[in-house]
Amino acid sequence: MTPESGASFKVGEFLSRHSGSRGVIKNFNNLFVGVSRALFLDNVLLRNSTVTKYRLLYQTHFFAATLFFFLISVNFSEVFAAKPNHATPATAKESATPAGSAASTAKAGATAPIKGTVIPAPPQVAAGAWTLMDADTGRVFAENNADTRVEPASLTKIMTAYVVFNAIHSGEKSLTDSVRISEHAWKTGGSRTYLDLGSQVPLETVLLGMIVQSGNDASVALAEHIAGTEQAFSDLMNHHAEQIGMVNSHFENATGLPGQQHYSSAHDLALLSKSLIQRFPEEYKIFSVKEFTYNGIVQHNRDVLLRRDESVDGIKTGFTDRAGYCLVSSAKREEMRLISVVMNTKSPAARAREAQALLDYGFRFWETHRVHVGRQPMATTRVWKGAQRELAVGTAQDIHVTVPRGSYKTVTTNFEIQNHIVAPVNKNQTVGTMHVTLPDGKVEDYPLVAIEEIALGSWWRRLVDMILMWFNMDSFGLGKG
Repeated sequence: MTPESGASFKVGEFLSRHSGSRGVIKNFNNLFVGVSRALFLDNVLLRNSTVTKYRLLYQTHFFAATLFFFLISVNFSEVFAAKPNHATPATAKESATPAGSAASTAKAGATAPIKGTVIPAPPQVAAGAWTLMDADTGRVFAENNADTRVEPASLTKIMTAYVVFNAIHSGEKSLTDSVRISEHAWKTGGSRTYLDLGSQVPLETVLLGMIVQSGNDASVALAEHIAGTEQAFSDLMNHHAEQIGMVNSHFENATGLPGQQHYSSAHDLALLSKSLIQRFPEEYKIFSVKEFTYNGIVQHNRDVLLRRDESVDGIKTGFTDRAGYCLVSSAKREEMRLISVVMNTKSPAARAREAQALLDYGFRFWETHRVHVGRQPMATTRVWKGAQRELAVGTAQDIHVTVPRGSYKTVTTNFEIQNHIVAPVNKNQTVGTMHVTLPDGKVEDYPLVAIEEIALGSWWRRLVDMILMWFNMDSFGLGKG
């Protein structure tokens, strides 16, 4: 046996005793040869005698072995213990936690009944168009003519409020702004707040006039304050409608007075209300105000459900001769918030009755729960070559599930995280998938993202991790697929 083969045998014997892995032995030998070549010793050895060659080669192997063991001394356990999808749940029993569906939209009867769960048909609704939607998941429980374009009447003011709320949140406007009442606003017909011509009124007061009293003069005054003219404001309304996904809506004014190209749909108005409630939860509270006094005139909110049902907290009524009596309502009971829209009913009493029937149906036979809080760690996983070794992962948004009442306990979640995540890692970068299994067996997937940013580590960290990754992938098959 030559000195060269003896050196390799001793290292291999050591590794065999401690790991039993022929792949690891092969990698050590490959590393030794690589280090020798990197040090340009091959040319030197060829010019020396045979004895010197063996001696230097043995010393080179010894040097490489010493260097390698030094590099992995801090991370020795990682070489042999690394596993695919190595992740530590941030909360116990993550894989068996009831889970949710945030993106599904299902019409009545579209979901197969769960064994033992009886979901009756939705109520018969005396309205030209209507829909019932979960505000968190967007799931539609029942609807009729929901995509038909109809006159929205004063339901238009939901979009007017949306644009104003957006301007406040962006910092362009403030609730304490003074709103000048123009002649155009003062002369606008229909329901009124009775704002005085040329007066300067706090923006918050004008908002209350528009939302609680349904004042058309207040709506036009707000539009002019935000965009200069009502026409320019309607362009903003249509821009936001497009962003929300209101494909059957177009706005010509801020009031809801009839216009040739002024229309919306029950489904679009539900989407708008859902977005407003989620984006502007504090401002949304204005819609729950039951009465408002301005210029000595007391006017009551026309949504009678605010006084009948304590779970109802908004959102808007509407009426014109052609649109009929319309109502968008939202209510929250326990964790579940619903939005009902009824269009073109026969009377104020009818719109309240039909909206109440839809809300009661949804709460009676369905339930919604939050599975995971968005931007909160669900698990941690190993990051290679980074300034830190552990990465917290979760979902970018809250994840909710809507299921037949009584079946939530059968919902489960699990997740998969990518193998070998290498720095740099950007915040919100997709690194895995969360799987939600619903009671009917349907699986819905949501991206898992990095909760934090991880920069590249030092050159030493990158060197150590490069070697560790090499052994993890080649010796244990983690780099395949």
